[in-house]
Amino acid sequence: MTDAISVRGLRKSFGPKVVLDGLDLTVPEGTVHALLGPNGAGKTTTVDVLSTLTPADGGEVRVAGHDLAREPRAVRAAIALTGQFSAVDALLTGAENLRLMADLHHLGRQEGRRRAAELLERFDLVDAAGQVPSTYSGGMRRRLDLAMGLMGRPRVVFLDEPTTGLDPRSRRAMWDAVRGLVADGVTILLTTQYLEEADQLADRIGVLDSGRLVAEGTADELKRLVPGGHVRLQFGDAATVRAAARVLGVPAADGLVLEVPGDGGVAELRALLARLDDARVDVAALTVHTPDLDDVFLALTGRPAAEEVPA
Repeated sequence: MTDAISVRGLRKSFGPKVVLDGLDLTVPEGTVHALLGPNGAGKTTTVDVLSTLTPADGGEVRVAGHDLAREPRAVRAAIALTGQFSAVDALLTGAENLRLMADLHHLGRQEGRRRAAELLERFDLVDAAGQVPSTYSGGMRRRLDLAMGLMGRPRVVFLDEPTTGLDPRSRRAMWDAVRGLVADGVTILLTTQYLEEADQLADRIGVLDSGRLVAEGTADELKRLVPGGHVRLQFGDAATVRAAARVLGVPAADGLVLEVPGDGGVAELRALLARLDDARVDVAALTVHTPDLDDVFLALTGRPAAEEVPA
């Protein structure tokens, strides 16, 4: 799989403040990569540098196959950016905003109108196409903003906290839009304040702290970094519980349940059940309990994720 984004040793400072301190990042084509981190970790600066809005102080960056330092125009032609605040023109209707973007991308009149109609349909904005954005809900404005960015058919889309301040229904509508883009082969780099958002959308998640990636992996891989996971085994009677406790070397608790520490991985579960099977101990049911991303965030950054969630 080809990398849509490749970052090596990225550095950025603002005066004496080091914001990005040798950041390494790789995002394969057609995937969603989420960046999590406390306020000031460098998430927005990363997006600003990769989208050519802010020059880097050092490092090597390639976006959509183009060198960021030598080919910034080619990078800009291949990307779209939706920031924390909608960048729609409040004096134009939704359809006019899209047609403006079509003109900026030098699309012909007919092609521009066709593409605008297609995006209005895709983002459920047809009924509001003739209205100005001041009449839109927050979620509608965000969807229009994203639609405007897609007018040029970008290969890479940067979403910088795109659902901040949205209600749960609007947030889920944006999630559906992101999933649709990935299904079309678009690559997404997402920064977010919502751990659930990263868990729901991202193929891989990077935890950013003080300008460095302190951990990276799938949601399940990150959760396994934090102790506290266990397998909960349920048995049919007290005698079976005691037998299982002896086999597994764990205390026999009251009731018909045992909790066995572990990460819940497939190999570990197979070994656990094989030991019980060899001892002819029948398990009635089992569930795997792993730490959530909130636990991961706290363990890796030393701060609760609640600091990142806006009021």
